[in-house]
Formats: sequence, C-alpha cells, structure tokens
Amino acid sequence: MTIEEHIKTTSLKPSQRLSINLAYTAQWSNDILLMALKPYDISLQQFNVLRILRGQKGKPANLSTLNDRMVTKASNTTRLVDKLLKKELVNRSTCPSNRRKIEITITEAGLSLLNELDKVVTQAENKITTQLDNNEIEQLNNLLNKLRTETKN
Repeated sequence: MTIEEHIKTTSLKPSQRLSINLAYTAQWSNDILLMALKPYDISLQQFNVLRILRGQKGKPANLSTLNDRMVTKASNTTRLVDKLLKKELVNRSTCPSNRRKIEITITEAGLSLLNELDKVVTQAENKITTQLDNNEIEQLNNLLNKLRTETKN
C-alpha cells in the first residue's frame, strides 16, 4: 500500500510524499521494535542507552555522551538513567577527578538483558526489512545517509 493510500490523499508533491513517508515508516518501524521490547518492560530509549553503554566496553559514559549518541534524542537523559538505575541495569557514580561529572556504566544484569534483547531485536529488525534484499537494504541506507548530509552553501 502506498503512503497516499494510507493517509487518503492523492495530491502530494514528491518532496511531501517523501517527508510523510519517512515519518510514517519511522513510526511503523518503532512500533514493531516497541512490541518486541514490551515484554521486557524497557523503552526504545532505555534500550538505546544500554547499547551505548555496552559499546563503551567498561568505560563510563556521562549524560552528555549518552545524549549525543542517542538515536532518538531524549529530552531528559537523567530520567532515563534513573529508570535504568531502579532496574539495576546501570550504575551511576561521581567522577573521581571531577566531582561535578556523573559517570554511568552498565551492570552485569544490564549486559545479560542486552544479550537476551539482541535476539528479540534482530527478529524485529528482520520483520521490518523482510520485503527488501541485502542490496536494497544497502541502497536504502546509502540514500538515507545522503539525505542527512548537510549541503554547504
């Protein structure tokens, strides 16, 4: 089904169609991922924070680092970290060399949960891309990267 059929319109310029299609498809994709994460009581943003921390390979990250690397920018990264703390998936401590800096690390429980979620999220990602072959996936990735490339005027 085309985007025009979904939103019940026929008079979209190509740039309008693309803009609406990107937003619609992003939400559709997020909905599939959310359904996969729902049984684990974890949001997409919390999952993203855990993956960022795992990527730190044991080195702590601060709130600014987490916010910069988030796929979906969170308005309140502190709140996200607080929720992960309550679930005992991350640790928070004060930086020994700069007491104003807060450092966040992933716990063993967080790593364990991520290992379990990796399988679930991979299945969801496969569901999202099932209609595309590997060449089409690469082509779409390249086009999306190109779309976000800023022009220099």
